[in-house]
Amino acid sequence: MVALIWAFLILVGLSFCLITGNVISLNDTILTSANSGLKMMMDLLPIIVLWTGIMKIAEDSGMLNKISKLLYPLLSKLFPSVPKDNPSLGYIASNIAANAMGLGSAATPFGLKAMNELQKLNSKKDTATEPMITFLILNTSGVTIVPTTTIALRLMHGSVNPESIIITSLIATFFSSLAGLLLDYFIRRKNNGI
Repeated sequence: MVALIWAFLILVGLSFCLITGNVISLNDTILTSANSGLKMMMDLLPIIVLWTGIMKIAEDSGMLNKISKLLYPLLSKLFPSVPKDNPSLGYIASNIAANAMGLGSAATPFGLKAMNELQKLNSKKDTATEPMITFLILNTSGVTIVPTTTIALRLMHGSVNPESIIITSLIATFFSSLAGLLLDYFIRRKNNGI
């Protein structure tokens, strides 16, 4: 479905450029955007590699298990049907930690591992379970304490004060997470007839 939406938007944009006679500016934009996109990706790559490496060291050293034990009181409330010793809780805790540092790219591998572990607990393999849905909400709206990637992007593009978004980012992600989790809670209660 998303591919159809993107295809539609691209066709509308191309049609508009042809109708208005802006084909030359379209070509220039495509070429310069590809170049700037590649440059941005290469500038962000060291940050992503660094934090992914740190998270891998934390995983191998057992630190993630300690983090998941610290977060277990919260995680047990959010994921009551997941057993305490399940590895998914460690991956969920790692995903939350990486998202809190604004490192969505570093959080992705932990999110995939968490979903894989949650799928192992799933009796209906073609249907998402309640813990999967709750984790998806947490991952998508995750509270960001320090939006590292966004700060790096703002710095790369010449922002005078790239850290100025920390407070607003924290407020926005906190309330989006709270709203998502409350909605998840009420829908779950309604579906379970409580």
